[in-house]
Amino acid sequence: MGDDPGALWSHPQLAAAVLSEDWGAVFRAYRKLTGLSQSRLGERVGLVQPDVSDIERGRRRVTSVEVRQRIVEGLGIPSRLQAAAAPMAAGKAPVASLTLSGPAPDEDLLARVTSVVDSAHRVDAATLDWLDGLLAAHRRAEDRIGARPLVDVMRQQLRTVVDMYSGARGPLVDRVVRLASEHAQFLAWMAQDQDDTATALAWYDRSHEWALEAGDANMAATTLNMKAHMAWSKGRATRCVRLAEAARWSASGTSLGVQGMAAQMAARGYALNGEADDARRLLDEAQRLISRASEHPEDEPVWMYFYGETWFTLQRGMAAMHLRNWRVAVDHIAVGLDALPDEYRRDKTWFRACLAHALAGAGESAQAASVAMASVPDAAAVGRPHSWNELHTTAAMLLRRGAKEGRQLVAALREYD
Repeated sequence: MGDDPGALWSHPQLAAAVLSEDWGAVFRAYRKLTGLSQSRLGERVGLVQPDVSDIERGRRRVTSVEVRQRIVEGLGIPSRLQAAAAPMAAGKAPVASLTLSGPAPDEDLLARVTSVVDSAHRVDAATLDWLDGLLAAHRRAEDRIGARPLVDVMRQQLRTVVDMYSGARGPLVDRVVRLASEHAQFLAWMAQDQDDTATALAWYDRSHEWALEAGDANMAATTLNMKAHMAWSKGRATRCVRLAEAARWSASGTSLGVQGMAAQMAARGYALNGEADDARRLLDEAQRLISRASEHPEDEPVWMYFYGETWFTLQRGMAAMHLRNWRVAVDHIAVGLDALPDEYRRDKTWFRACLAHALAGAGESAQAASVAMASVPDAAAVGRPHSWNELHTTAAMLLRRGAKEGRQLVAALREYD
C-alpha cells in the first residue's frame, strides 16, 4: 500500500484520522500501513523521534500551523483531505473572504454552489430581508421533512447570496456575509444529519470564518457548538468538551441562549465520559442561562428558535443515558417528547428512538420494543442514519438480554432495510 498513495489515503482509518485532525492517530495509522519507524516518519515531517512518540501517545498536541504544514507536506496528504480537515491551512488567513480563495469544502461542491460571478445589480435591504425569511422557512421545513430534500435547494440559495457580494455596498456587505455564514451553517448541519462528516466540518469552518468576518459572535460560537455536537455523536467526549468550552470564551458578546447551549454541550461531553459531577454542574448552569434567555427571546438569534425548556429537558435525558441512569433518562425524555410539537418530526423520531434505548436499559423490554417499532417508519423516512442506528442499538441491547422483543424489532427494521 505504501507504493500507491491513492490507496494509502483512501484507507478509511487513515482518512478518518486526518478528517478528525487527530494527528496521533494519523501517525499510528500511517506507520502501520507503510511500515515506517517513528524515526523515519520523523525525518519526513521534520520532528525528532521523541516528538513523534509524544504525539502518537497523546502527550503532545499539534497546535502550530507550521508543524501541521510540515506533516501535511511530509506525508503527502491529498488536498481533498486537507481542505476538509484543516481549520486553518498554512499560509491562509484565518478569516476567508467571500472570494472563496481559501480551502474549499469540496472542489466539485464549491464549483456548483459558491463560485462568485460579477454582478451588475445593486443589493438592497428588502432582498436580504426576503432571503432571511426564506432561510428561516427552510429551517422549519427541515424539522419536518429532514435534510435530504433540501440540500440542493440550499446549495443554490447560498450561491444566490454569494453572488450578491459584489453588488453590496456599505453596511449591506456585512449583511451578505452574515447571511452566507448562516446558509453555510445550515448546509453543515444537513451534512451532519446525513452523517457526511467531512462536508459538515468543512462547511462549519467556512461558516465560522464568515461569521468572524461579519462580526457575528453568535454564529461564530454556534458553529463551535455544532462541531462539539458532531464530536459527541462520534463518541469523542473530550473533543466535545473542548469545542464547547471554546464556544464560550472565543466569541464575546454571545446571547444567553448560545451560552446555555455551549454549557449544555460541554455537559454532554462530560456525561459521555462518565464524569457525572461536571455534567450535572454544567447542566444546572445551562438551565439558569436558558431560563434567563427566555425572559428576552428577542435577544436570541433566529436559528435558536428550537432551544428552550423542552429541548433542555430532552438533553438532560440524553446526559442521564450516558451516565446509565436509565430511569432518570426515561422520565426526562418522555416529558420532553410530550411537549415537543409534532412539526419537529425528525427530532421526535430521534428522541423516541432514544426513549426506546433508555427503556431497554431500564429493563422494560416490552415497552422499549413498542416505542421502537412505532418509530420505525419515521426513522426510515427522515431519521437515517442517526435514529435508524439508535433503533438498531436498542434491538442489540434487547437481544443481549434475551428479550424476545429484540427479534421482533429486528424483523421490523429489516422490512425497511
